Amino acid sequence: MNKVVLVTGANSGIGLALCERLLTEDSGLQLCLACRNLRRAQAARSALLTSHPTAQVALLQLDTSSITSVLTAAHEVKLRYNRLDYLYLNAGIMPNPQFDAKAFFKGLFSRYIVTMFATGEGILTQRDAVTADGMQEVFATNLFGHFLLVRELEPVLCQAGRPSQVIWTSSSNAHRSAFNLEDMQHQKGTQPYSSSKYASDLLSLALNTYFNKQGLYSSVICPGFVMTNLTYGILPSFPAFLWTVLLPVFWLIRVFTNTFTLTPYNGAEALFWLFKQKPESLDPQAKYHSLTSGLGHNYTQSRKMDVDEDMSEALYEKLLQLEDKVRKTLKEKQKSIPASSQ
Repeated sequence: MNKVVLVTGANSGIGLALCERLLTEDSGLQLCLACRNLRRAQAARSALLTSHPTAQVALLQLDTSSITSVLTAAHEVKLRYNRLDYLYLNAGIMPNPQFDAKAFFKGLFSRYIVTMFATGEGILTQRDAVTADGMQEVFATNLFGHFLLVRELEPVLCQAGRPSQVIWTSSSNAHRSAFNLEDMQHQKGTQPYSSSKYASDLLSLALNTYFNKQGLYSSVICPGFVMTNLTYGILPSFPAFLWTVLLPVFWLIRVFTNTFTLTPYNGAEALFWLFKQKPESLDPQAKYHSLTSGLGHNYTQSRKMDVDEDMSEALYEKLLQLEDKVRKTLKEKQKSIPASSQ
């Protein structure tokens, strides 16, 4: 039977590169591009159909920062498909990045240059916003919206005799030091992106704890340092000539480190590799890294995550409590709307 694959954030960058690689590997699969911007999603679909004219590529509007959008999209998925084999949770944002130019240029001439470029550690902070649902935007987009999507799609993900995979696009920027269980939305900190990605690592472990017996397996990947719209958005005011100078530097650095994957195709390596694995054989405490040698050879390597089961289960319980709260709030709002206007 043809596999059914849903990819969030599939209209560009690593998500689109993954879709291209998946269709090249298996032209018979049913692929669903779940994106916030349908115009861009349609352009992505057209590009995929140009290279794979017989492919089955569907579109789904999904904004993971919006509770209503997630619930509506999940309902649509369950109407379209009676099962889901792969759910790639790739959508993510890093809004309003604040770049420390002084720390950056200091880092260029230090032994921490590779770590600085690969993780943004020491040079990046972000200013978060609040969604219409009253949540921190980065937390809602990168973590909670995806958590709620998984919860809603349990009927098509958990099916006897047919294992399914949930695969998170995490980051080398996922630091334990940025995450606080008592402030899981990161309202008080300046690194919401790092916090949300570390939380996704924890949540993946929890999903395996609770759902492996039901045939659902969760994995986490790190794409490495990739030049995408998110990367360029970190330095929006950079003059063009500086990018011209930096790009050759990045290619040179790749000779000395395998984490500089640079292109979306290379960054999608671990995502694509997991598509070909038996989920039962994967390590729930591993993060699978996309790596590229200096000569351009792509490969995947697993590395233990800095996570523990107690914290992952505590986060899962807090997310369940938040889910219950937002569902009750949504019901109350719906009750307060006059029937004639619904």
